[in-house]
Amino acid sequence: MNTTLDFDKAGGLVPAIAQDADTGEVLMLAWMNREAFDETVRTGRAVYFSRSRNKLWRKGEESGHFQEVRGVFIDCDADTVLLKVKQIGGAACHEGYKSCFFRQLDAGELKVIAERIFDPKAVYKKAE
Repeated sequence: MNTTLDFDKAGGLVPAIAQDADTGEVLMLAWMNREAFDETVRTGRAVYFSRSRNKLWRKGEESGHFQEVRGVFIDCDADTVLLKVKQIGGAACHEGYKSCFFRQLDAGELKVIAERIFDPKAVYKKAE
């Protein structure tokens, strides 16, 4: 049985699913490199790797909406992480929703099925 993550399969990154530890709702999907995974395990707070910024992304560092890790699970192929988390601040999504999966395909159209918890323009101030 392989007990370590295989970061080599996908170029140094593995997908990481964040799931609400109490309700089971899937909150988001992100990516982790070894450094993000190790820091997550060490600190008990979710840390991901931002592919667009090419750096570690400590969930909540800008918004204050961080994730306390309640459990870390590795899939059978050792190439995917499932984090069971307590979402602090109410929103996992950078668009201000509890879950990144706030839209549903209905009769060929995407419909918003959740309420926005915060205004991203007010939370994420762009550097001038």
